[in-house]
Amino acid sequence: MPGLTIGDTLPNLHVDTTHGKINLHDYVANSFTIIFSHPGDFTPVCTTELAAMAAYADKFAERGVKLLGLSCDDVRSHKEWIKDIEAYSKGKKVTYPIAADPNREIIKQLNMVDPDEKDSSGQPAPSRALHIVGPDKKIKLSFLYPASTGRNMDEVVRALDSLLKAAKHKIATPANWKEGEAVVIAPSVSDDEATKMFPNGFETAQLPSNKGYLRFTHVN
Repeated sequence: MPGLTIGDTLPNLHVDTTHGKINLHDYVANSFTIIFSHPGDFTPVCTTELAAMAAYADKFAERGVKLLGLSCDDVRSHKEWIKDIEAYSKGKKVTYPIAADPNREIIKQLNMVDPDEKDSSGQPAPSRALHIVGPDKKIKLSFLYPASTGRNMDEVVRALDSLLKAAKHKIATPANWKEGEAVVIAPSVSDDEATKMFPNGFETAQLPSNKGYLRFTHVN
C-alpha cells in the first residue's frame, strides 16, 4: 500500500507509551531506532515476537540501537500484556516502550496497516511491520509481514549490521552475508581509492565480463 517507505522522513509524532509520552524525533535522537508494529495485545504470534525482542534487547543495545513497539490497544492493556510476554520469555524483561494507538492513526502515518485484515469491530488492523530509522530520522529499511507470519529476529540483527557497516564504510553486503564475512566495495569507489580506504586489501572476482566490479574486502 502507498505510504511511508525507504528514504522517507519519519513523521514527528507524539505518542503515548508504556514509558510515558514521547516525541518520535526526540526518541530517535542520534541513534538508529527499530519501530515495530503488532496486530494486537494478547495475541499468540505478537506475544512470541515481543518476547523475542526482549531476549534480543542486549544485542540491539550493544549496537546503540533503540527499540519502540506499537500495538493498537491502550497503555493499560500493554502493561498487563507485558506480564504475559515476560513470563513467556522466561523472565527476559521488556525494557523498551510500547506505544498505544487505539484510534488507529499512528499505524496509518507509519504505513503499518494491513489492507486485508480487520479487527473484531471492523477497524483497520496493523500489519506486522518493522522500520529501521537512522539518526537522520529517515527510513533505512522496512520489513512487512502478514499477521500470520512472525519475524525472524536473527534477520533483523543481520540487516541492522549491514546498515551500520554501510553507514560507516562505502560498502554493501552480498546475499546471505553474516557478520564477520566479506563485504563488497561500492561501485563508486575506484581501485585506487579502495586501496587507500581498505587497509586489509580487496579481491576482485574474476567474471566473464572482466569489468572488475565485484570486489570483496573485510571491515570492522
